[in-house]
Amino acid sequence: MKTLVVYDSKFGNTEKIAKAISSAIKNSKLSLVNDIKIDDLKKFDLIIVGSPTQGGRPTQAIQNFGKSLPPKLLKHAKAAAFDTRILAKDQKIALRLLIRTIGYAAEKIASCLKQKGAKQIVGVEGFMVNSKTGPLKEGELERAANWAIEISK
Repeated sequence: MKTLVVYDSKFGNTEKIAKAISSAIKNSKLSLVNDIKIDDLKKFDLIIVGSPTQGGRPTQAIQNFGKSLPPKLLKHAKAAAFDTRILAKDQKIALRLLIRTIGYAAEKIASCLKQKGAKQIVGVEGFMVNSKTGPLKEGELERAANWAIEISK
């Protein structure tokens, strides 16, 4: 199965997760979202898209990527979505409530991929950072690699 891992990253944490995912999957290609050509998506059987969570959403670059995809472009593909995030339970009450209300980026990415015709093969996944700028919580790179192995079977 040919796999494409598309990501955007602001502080390097999502890039590290994307690299761990891509490294764990044979026959995969890693691409920063701004470097991907839409027509290239037709070459892949599995498309994995990831972004940091910013205000409950993916980055603007990932949102623009999703909007640029023609309807049903991904009808041939399986898809998975991930994000990097801070845990709501580790935050003060106001931020906890806000996170519960607005959610995380991966859900929005998965919804967009589904609207473009892709078949979701797993639920979304969130990888934890210690703060807005990171670093990743201990064990997250290994967890990302294990997640990738499971979804690429």
